[in-house]
Amino acid sequence: MGKYTDDATKLLKDIGGKENISAVTHCATRMRFVLNDDSKADKDAIENISSVKGMFTNAGQFQVIIGNDVPTFYNDFAAVSGVEGVSKEQVKGAAQQHQNIVQKAVAILAEIFTPLLPAIVIGGLILGFRNILGDIQFGGQTIVEMSQFWAGVNDFLWLIGEAIFQFLPVGITWSVTKKMGTTQILGIVLGITLVSPQLLNAYAVASTKVADIPFWDFGFAQVDKIGYQAQVIPAMLAGFMLAYLERFFRKHVPEVVSMIFVPLLALVPTVIAAHVILGPIGWTIGSWISAVVNMGLTSSLSWLFGALFGFIYSPLVITGLHHTTLAIDAQLIADFGTTNLWPMIALSNIAQGSAVLAVIFLHKGNEKEEQISIPATISAYLGVTEPAMFGINLKYIYPFVAAMIGSGIAGMFVTLMGVRANSIGVGGLPGFLSVRIQDWVPFFIGMAISIVVPFFLTIFFRRAGIFNKLDPVTPVTANVAPTPAATKAPVVTETETTSNEVQTVEFHAPVNGVLIPISEVSDPVFSEKMMGDGYAVQPTDGAIYSPVAGKIINVFETKHALGFEMSSGLEILLHMGLDTVELKGAPFEIKVQAGDVVTADTLIATVDLKQIIDAGKATDMIVAITNMEKVAKFDLQKTGNVSAKETIGSATTN
Repeated sequence: MGKYTDDATKLLKDIGGKENISAVTHCATRMRFVLNDDSKADKDAIENISSVKGMFTNAGQFQVIIGNDVPTFYNDFAAVSGVEGVSKEQVKGAAQQHQNIVQKAVAILAEIFTPLLPAIVIGGLILGFRNILGDIQFGGQTIVEMSQFWAGVNDFLWLIGEAIFQFLPVGITWSVTKKMGTTQILGIVLGITLVSPQLLNAYAVASTKVADIPFWDFGFAQVDKIGYQAQVIPAMLAGFMLAYLERFFRKHVPEVVSMIFVPLLALVPTVIAAHVILGPIGWTIGSWISAVVNMGLTSSLSWLFGALFGFIYSPLVITGLHHTTLAIDAQLIADFGTTNLWPMIALSNIAQGSAVLAVIFLHKGNEKEEQISIPATISAYLGVTEPAMFGINLKYIYPFVAAMIGSGIAGMFVTLMGVRANSIGVGGLPGFLSVRIQDWVPFFIGMAISIVVPFFLTIFFRRAGIFNKLDPVTPVTANVAPTPAATKAPVVTETETTSNEVQTVEFHAPVNGVLIPISEVSDPVFSEKMMGDGYAVQPTDGAIYSPVAGKIINVFETKHALGFEMSSGLEILLHMGLDTVELKGAPFEIKVQAGDVVTADTLIATVDLKQIIDAGKATDMIVAITNMEKVAKFDLQKTGNVSAKETIGSATTN
């Protein structure tokens, strides 16, 4: 009998049996299932399995978080189920079979825009800061008018803002080719041809007389030299045409000449079509969409549109449909210079955070839940709501409904007041930076609504017994055992204690870079601390050292993760990058093997960060304590720039 045979048997039963499994695989922390019928999975029963740390559904996959020992669990599951595992790519393919055409379209849109989000966020921050410099007046003068230094800063920052937003088509065509698995440099070249300085800037088209628009003259036909700065749909159409042409010609052009003719036959026709057919069509479609949205949010029924959008935005996040709003926002800014959607999105972020804040108030003393709820509140207030929604609000339902109502009321108010944003990317409380200066006062009132209404509605729903089947009114603290931190045992270092004493162990930075709390990692399995508490370092080089003193107990076959055990009994996972299991070990060179004893001075791996980045993956080096039941307190003593081997925190064991 294997270590996890009993739990694997329970999981097989609770997931609906062997006949309900279409495909299964695992990564460094979780089992990944594609189920024939998700409704047959008994989620409450699965959560009660001792080995299970959490679960969620994403992109058609039912994912069960096991932790550091998932390979052993997977082997035991395969033994009791008789189900043969497949590759992660095959699981993704199987998951797509269960998606309808809308779900597939949304998934594609998400995969295109997700890699662009870091640039969009920083671009929004920069344009928001330029907002302050150029629009706020002191004594009748703006900051740039009063100070040559800030005038220079304002002018310089436009270099970055322009690169991100005006040249957005370059990012989109690159992302499309990346998603389609075709040549990414061709996507970049295609994007540049849509925004080339040779072309009339898209923003200048409306103010240019038709007779003055430059054109290419082919004798029998003329084609306008119009750029597609900030245009989304033309870039997407061109990107997909390029990808499909490249795929077609790769199948039909002999390999000996494919390097020459495939790029030629794919790129040239696409550039022609982009300027003759796809660009004008895409521009027209985008203009129609933005015009309809803008008309709805500026009409006599704007209050209804605002209330409805504010109310349903959070459910859109659950389905992934919220990614469509990025494209609409970008098109609104391209057509009108501002967007009336983004302020409501920022307020929806705040509302979700406020609902979690109320849960913290109601569940005061539940330290296990606070490990999720407190970081989730901060994250939502800064514009990332998934930890709040999936970790707390959807679990209890009533906070989620309260947040939706608060967001709807705030959305109705700011729409009635005509609040608009100059840029997108900055959500949550910092969202005011994107909002026009003249709209700050009504937006701040909208922020107050999205804080106060969800908070008090959550408390009201709880105490009135509404939606509270998952959260009985009986005080949560009544069943909470005294926390291990209250134990009056002596605190000594790990090497000086016996197993019956409280111990303090040190944690180190595994690499040079920027240290962040684990709650800021862009993967809910880590950020919601399903795997346990910890931290991550965004690396500046590829030399990876052991984060703890202990023994290597697991080197994953795909080389992207290692497991450690310390003499105190703590088990640690070092996860190198996000979703890097898909790279099948290519960027990693492991210097240790299972059974090796290591310290903070031990070089355990080298990583080719460029390979990870080129594959579109995050490079975060994540350190997680996977058996938190043995931890009384984890203290992260430093964030920001760190050096490899540097002591950055400690944990006190039970």
